[in-house]
Amino acid sequence: MKIDFNSSPRSSLGVEWELMLVDRETRGLTSGATEILAALSPEGEHPTAKHELLQSTIEVITGVCGTVSEATADLQRTLEQVTPLAEARGLGLMCAGSHPITNWRTQQISDNPRYAKLVDDMQWLARRMQIFGVHVHVGVRSPDKAIAMVNALQQYIPHFLALSASSPYWAGTETGLASARSKVFEGLPTAGLPQQVEGWAGFERYMETLIKTHTIASIKEVWWDIRPHPVYGTVELRICDGLPTLAEVGMVAALSQCLVEMMDREIDKGYTLPTPRRWVTQENKWRAARYGLDARIIVSEDSTQPVAEALAELVQDLRATAERLGCVEELLRVQEVLDGGASYQRQRAVAAASGGDLTAVVDSLLAEFVHGSPIVLPARDSSAVLGDQGAAGAVS
Repeated sequence: MKIDFNSSPRSSLGVEWELMLVDRETRGLTSGATEILAALSPEGEHPTAKHELLQSTIEVITGVCGTVSEATADLQRTLEQVTPLAEARGLGLMCAGSHPITNWRTQQISDNPRYAKLVDDMQWLARRMQIFGVHVHVGVRSPDKAIAMVNALQQYIPHFLALSASSPYWAGTETGLASARSKVFEGLPTAGLPQQVEGWAGFERYMETLIKTHTIASIKEVWWDIRPHPVYGTVELRICDGLPTLAEVGMVAALSQCLVEMMDREIDKGYTLPTPRRWVTQENKWRAARYGLDARIIVSEDSTQPVAEALAELVQDLRATAERLGCVEELLRVQEVLDGGASYQRQRAVAAASGGDLTAVVDSLLAEFVHGSPIVLPARDSSAVLGDQGAAGAVS
């Protein structure tokens, strides 16, 4: 089976951000995507905003960008169109890996034959997909490079997941996980960790087998945490939980772009990118999903390292690459989140300060989205009110 790979300019960038529509009175997820998208475009289709599985979700997407700042500016322009349309309907926008209080059973599926087939095929596994993420595409010039990068990038899955973890709550329940979303999504049979294949020919053979055995109808149904995207000519990183703020979206876009650019240069120098052992990747992903930035990840057969420490070191390793790509400011936000707390930590701090009131967590996520940067409780002071931008410190 031949799969054409449309080569992209080196390190070009595209970002997809899945946003929740939230009723400002009840704080619950509420349908409204069809009406909002119709207002954006009479045909209901818009180049930078589209339907997702649930009617309570709008995905905003960039065009092909050269820099992280260009990508975040692209997203901001779309938000400026979508936000007033949502507000006119009593809805707010926010993002996290899961909604803290809404039960997935209450949600309407978008009217699309593709989604109807997904639900028919997957049943309960698909119906409970009340989850939200951020996907980053980075342009690659050749298919064999893309596969080598997909294999090598797996060692950084716990880094991305711990940094972005934002789903500690599920339908009003504390899950005990930093990222419940990642475990829910793994329920789909072709989601989760990538299969490690050798070269583009190996990828083509694997996809052909899946299609011939009626496992999938097309390669679009392979929802790996990291995957090659032949149509766009990219490596797509899909591991991140939904990020509450535009600043954090820019942060993971910078981390993604820098890693791919670094690997591209190493391949050009004749180096072979390492492929981590699958059991290590699987265990490290679990640790990040469970413990977030407090996880210790396996770095060799007899040693572990705090993932927060590994992230800080990675930022320093990528500093020169970020300077070439013009995204130093965005990359350095990794350290700011390490200092101020990832979203799952911020959400739990709000819940603790409010006596376990998860509607306060929703309010904090709505406030962070408007603010555009993470709002953290100063010195973890539980007496501070995170939703009050005047009282809370901000990571900018």
